[in-house]
Amino acid sequence: MSQQKIIECVPNFSEGRDMNKIKQITSEIEQVEGVRLLDVDPGKATNRTVVTFAGDPDAVTEAAFRAVKKAAEVLDMRSHHGEHPRMGATDVCPLVPVANITMEETVEYARKLAKRIGEELKIPVYCYEYAAFTEERRNLAVVRAGEYEGLKEKLSDPRWKPDFGPAVFHPRAGATAVGARDFLVAYNINLNTTSTRRANAVAFDVRERGRVKREGDPVTGKIVRDKEGNPVMIPGSLKSVKAIGWYIEEYGIAQISMNLTNLSVTPLHIAFDEVCRRAETRGLRVTGSELVGLVPLKVMLEAGKYFLRKQKRSLGVADGELIRIAVKTLGLNELYPFRPEEKIIEYVLAGKPGNRLVDKTLEGFMNETASESPAPGGGSVAAYIGALGTALGTMVANLSSHKRGWDDRWEEFSAWAEKGKEIQNRLLKLVDEDTAAFNRIMEAYGMPKKSDEEKEKRSRAIKEATLHAMHIPYRVMETAYSALEVIGAMAETGNPNSVSDAGVGVLAIRAAVEGAYMNVRINASGVKDDPDVKRLLEKGEAILKETQYAGGKIVEKVFERLK
Repeated sequence: MSQQKIIECVPNFSEGRDMNKIKQITSEIEQVEGVRLLDVDPGKATNRTVVTFAGDPDAVTEAAFRAVKKAAEVLDMRSHHGEHPRMGATDVCPLVPVANITMEETVEYARKLAKRIGEELKIPVYCYEYAAFTEERRNLAVVRAGEYEGLKEKLSDPRWKPDFGPAVFHPRAGATAVGARDFLVAYNINLNTTSTRRANAVAFDVRERGRVKREGDPVTGKIVRDKEGNPVMIPGSLKSVKAIGWYIEEYGIAQISMNLTNLSVTPLHIAFDEVCRRAETRGLRVTGSELVGLVPLKVMLEAGKYFLRKQKRSLGVADGELIRIAVKTLGLNELYPFRPEEKIIEYVLAGKPGNRLVDKTLEGFMNETASESPAPGGGSVAAYIGALGTALGTMVANLSSHKRGWDDRWEEFSAWAEKGKEIQNRLLKLVDEDTAAFNRIMEAYGMPKKSDEEKEKRSRAIKEATLHAMHIPYRVMETAYSALEVIGAMAETGNPNSVSDAGVGVLAIRAAVEGAYMNVRINASGVKDDPDVKRLLEKGEAILKETQYAGGKIVEKVFERLK
């Protein structure tokens, strides 16, 4: 997968019965490029709809703003009634980091969104959770206290001046809470029982809140209370976990229904293992589990690595294999098939394979290269050769990690395999980036050049595109060169039966670096006098020489071991 930044937005709108109004709001989201609408969940009793969409952070915040704006136009809080607490047409609008983005960055996006809603739509906005400016406003329940009906009076209190927007009551839209929060996973674990009471017992064992403390008998004994008269609780074993037991008639089993509210504290695989342990002490068996909604790719990859680590197997395997291990171990196929392309956010956003070079078959890539089109060319092929060479090093590391008699070294080789996998994935991404860079140059040359202004603009675009086209093969050089560390280690200490594979890997890396350098040079042909270009050529030549030297040494080592 690419290193694209992805955030999720889960706004709650105060309308769950009029599908025409809901559709008007979600249509605004669907019109924004770079965003994928993942789920629309209306509730009649709550008169509230939870919408989920994800994508590029800038696109997501733009879609969120448009949805809030449309909600303020089509919904009227003066006539709204429902069972769920609420204070505005867009009641809450949290942003959630999904991939390649920090919570700190997500907070900045949330506050920018809140500022825009307040200033452009004149809606009072409070920031909550991680986006809150004060500790008092972190808790959504505190921010929303008094709900819509108490909002007019609340806004007149200086202590409750909105973070953004006017401290003026907006009769139609009310107020909105914009926040940044951790990804929440709804996760159900299946038990070999129909007893809700027994499922609840396990849920109380693990959930952070735990169970009520009682005198004597833990079930029927008198509840122990503190000085204020509140029940004393015995905390459960898992932090940031909410859980309850229930019976699912459709499947004829009891489940432990869990919300994992902070995956960095309690990830999916830890919750599963702890429930297995606690269930067994009560004479129960976990038979499988169920993910409700979508999850980030990282959740599944970490689970796969966790279970492989317990087996003392290498973690540097393909993402698909990690996901397969996770699905099998967690029993995610028990109730219905688990389809990664439908359940993993990054895969849903990517959709079906498109026109990327890396989506083609080996034969398809070869035929595309051989066609009359100048791209893909040597740059893309160099990147792909580098990825294949690195993959050979990764393969040797994986084979070494479970070689008979080398059990005590599995972690050593697993670490090399993980490093190799990361490098090969970066090179694979550069296959398409090199072709895109070439196309950018062609577009620049195709710009109009009638007027002096157009000529200047065209000339500037050509130079920028050329510099970019130089940097891509230079990155191929840097990245491929870094793979020599992995391959060199495998040639030196890896499985002796695979030393020739390490040797072929070195040759592929040398070809990748030399080929990429040729592309740096040819792309620099028209701008050699530029200082930045000169520096890049010098750095490229240094990498070339070091690759040839280091690669030659590794090849010598390979032939020594082949004697």
